[in-house]
Amino acid sequence: MFDPYRFAGPLLRALPPEVAHRLALAAVEYGLTGPSDKPDDPILRVDLLGHRFPNPIGLAAGFDKDARAPNQALALGFGFVEIGGVTPLPQPGNPKPRLFRLSEDRAVINRLGFNSEGHAAVAARLARRERTGILGVNLGRNKSSEDAADDFAAGIRVFGPLVDFLVVNLSSPNTPGLRAMQGRAPLEALLDRLAEARATFAGGGPPLLVKIAPDLTDDELADIVEVVRAKPVDGLIVGNTTLARSESLRSHHKGEAGGLSGTPLMAPSTRILARVHALAGGSLPLVGCGGVASGADAYTKIRAGASLVQLYTALVFEGPALIRRVKRDLAALLRRDGFKSVTEAVGADRA
Repeated sequence: MFDPYRFAGPLLRALPPEVAHRLALAAVEYGLTGPSDKPDDPILRVDLLGHRFPNPIGLAAGFDKDARAPNQALALGFGFVEIGGVTPLPQPGNPKPRLFRLSEDRAVINRLGFNSEGHAAVAARLARRERTGILGVNLGRNKSSEDAADDFAAGIRVFGPLVDFLVVNLSSPNTPGLRAMQGRAPLEALLDRLAEARATFAGGGPPLLVKIAPDLTDDELADIVEVVRAKPVDGLIVGNTTLARSESLRSHHKGEAGGLSGTPLMAPSTRILARVHALAGGSLPLVGCGGVASGADAYTKIRAGASLVQLYTALVFEGPALIRRVKRDLAALLRRDGFKSVTEAVGADRA
């Protein structure tokens, strides 16, 4: 099948990263990338969080921060899409340059700092969209906020009626103090506040996930799992970008400050995922995120404990055709190993 990204990709990657990102988002928004060409293989279906996902491959937060093209992104073949992060008030984010493409490493470093048009603008777009597919919103906090818990609670109240799941992002490395909220005491206090916000909805509103960092210690992970299992939280996304830098990185941008995503994140984020799955005894729904660039990567995340998988950075280098290849290869790997569904394979490497 003809893949226009074979020609458009090199042109986009010759541009500054933020310019290329805006053009890529516009191409999706205006349908220039084309929809998925065939229905999903039934073996990829996942029933989780009160929804039936047609496949477990989702678009991670960061691509469509302001809900400009959620339905168009779903039409590319994703099983679900996460927009955002969205902050209560509009904010420009950190000074530019703040996005760096590490082509030799198939990676990206960003220090965007939750650039967002804010709740009102994003909610207005979501209110106008046709409800199709499974859509979530990643909730962030304003850099100037004096009450981060209030920012997240406001996001739950605003977006609860508009989306299918909510994500509390405690793991961005580019907002001062945010990752500290992953500690036991701050996390307990935060989740109690969020439970109050969810109580305003019949049945508690849409499922709530917490997104954690891949840089946590075993003790920190144990605390998070214990707290989350005791509170009305429906799952974890493991994880966000990393502050760590492998000595194997080759790009001259490797020393830039910010969070690293892409291929170098696959192994460390999967180790954290497997640890969280073990700590939770397989009882907590997990979304594996970080470094996924192939069907084999997605399968590795699933066998490590993920029921759903997200990707984003790999699209920079592979384009939308990657989605179809990931799903095709994942289905083949499941059948090769005798699994009849994704769910049967979840945590298989721990068994």
